[in-house]
Amino acid sequence: MPQDIKAMMQEIGAQAQSASQILALASCEQKNHALLKAAQAIRNHKEKILAANKKDIDRAKERGLSPALIDRLLLDDARTENIAASIEAIAKLDDPVGHIMDRWQRPNQLNISRIRVPLGVIGIIYESRPNVTADAGILCLKSGNAAVLRCGSESKYSSRALHKALVEGLIAAGLPKESIQLIPTQDREAVGELLKLQDYVDIIIPRGGKGLIKRVQEESRIPVIAHLDGICHIYLESSAAIDKAVDIIHNAKMRRTGICGAAETLLVERAALSSHLPAILDRLISSGCEIRGDSDVQKLNPKILPAFEEDWKTEYLEAVFSIKTVENTAQAIAHIARYGSHHTDCIITENPLHAEKFLNEVDSAIVMHNASTQFADGGEFGMGAEIGISTGKMHARGPVGLEQLTSYKYQVRGNGQIRPL
Repeated sequence: MPQDIKAMMQEIGAQAQSASQILALASCEQKNHALLKAAQAIRNHKEKILAANKKDIDRAKERGLSPALIDRLLLDDARTENIAASIEAIAKLDDPVGHIMDRWQRPNQLNISRIRVPLGVIGIIYESRPNVTADAGILCLKSGNAAVLRCGSESKYSSRALHKALVEGLIAAGLPKESIQLIPTQDREAVGELLKLQDYVDIIIPRGGKGLIKRVQEESRIPVIAHLDGICHIYLESSAAIDKAVDIIHNAKMRRTGICGAAETLLVERAALSSHLPAILDRLISSGCEIRGDSDVQKLNPKILPAFEEDWKTEYLEAVFSIKTVENTAQAIAHIARYGSHHTDCIITENPLHAEKFLNEVDSAIVMHNASTQFADGGEFGMGAEIGISTGKMHARGPVGLEQLTSYKYQVRGNGQIRPL
């Protein structure tokens, strides 16, 4: 391993730790000033950002990346404006740092408070989506954390252009430019060194495919908040309103097929096969979606391909949808427990008892009733933005936004109390 990479990562870690100590004490007004100036810089430099993104898109096409991956990589006028707008939305949110979560008094008159505090330094490793550069950087900043960002090679030009705008905001607000650092090399050894910086980095958050997540979990000496597969299910009951079901399922699968909240498997109650599924199939197939189904589903349309065991385990991230027949809600819940990834699952039904059973018994970070799984997003939850969807159960679960990027400490106020022998 080149010594300069190890030395570089040590320096980045030390600078991030120093910056985090300043950020932890920064006022909400100062942090918001940095955010608003960063949003302004993104708008001011939009042409440069789009030109950088074009370089990434051209490289992606030369490398033969799939249309779904290219869509995740693409920035245009609307998406760039959405990035700037999301930064402004974060600036409007309450500052979690210093929030009193609870307080109480003991019989001995000790006053105890539980207070939100930043985590410290957060390392974020991500792949193709350049907007993560902005989302991760601004969420860490607003929550008082320093960020060390490592983008994938697919988005390196776009990420560098967006990072420059974030740094412009930091400087304008008088905050250390090292508060948000982007690792300047694509060498894989830099990731390995980041995972060893336990003296400087407090949390690692990976966003990407199975290979990246597996490597981070196996190599990291630092606690990890992981986002695994987005194998999202929809269970369709016979009581569902057909028009509502058609719209929800089409949106959940086809709005953006390459995001983690896209539905991958449709479970259909047997009683709904002939009444509901034909209209759903027509809408999906006419939109260019490939359908893979079990033998009962295949009987409904000659264009349906056979589904195999592997399909129930697959996150397609493209216009492919697997459909399976189940007998009832309990069987649907059992299928999700066996094949799901604990990300987002939905029931479409007009039966309130069945809806509550599903919502209570499905063990996923996000469980929905009569709504598209593509609402599995921190912005849609009113959190402004997110770093990712945590599918684990420790510290954070579901969208990882401002509050999830904090911990807490106890402040104990006394007046000379001593503990009896």
